[in-house]
Amino acid sequence: MNKSDLINHIRAETGLKRDDAASALNAALGGISQALNDADTVALAGFGNFVIRERPAYKGRHPQTGATIQVPARKNVVFRPGKALKESVN
Repeated sequence: MNKSDLINHIRAETGLKRDDAASALNAALGGISQALNDADTVALAGFGNFVIRERPAYKGRHPQTGATIQVPARKNVVFRPGKALKESVN
């Protein structure tokens, strides 16, 4: 399912016009992005949690030259599904 399919699903479930459904989806995604940028956890009951996890710096290897390189520390967004979502998939 891509973004357009999700907008069509929102339209079918709510009866909103396409532009209104797209605005609602964009607002929700923007809110999630903003919360994650502010280092907050986004918890959606029954669905799951979006959290920021920090990866430490480490030494890697350049695949073409074999030279050792330093890979910088970074932050990753991690999704942890909730119990209801896990059960519905299985």
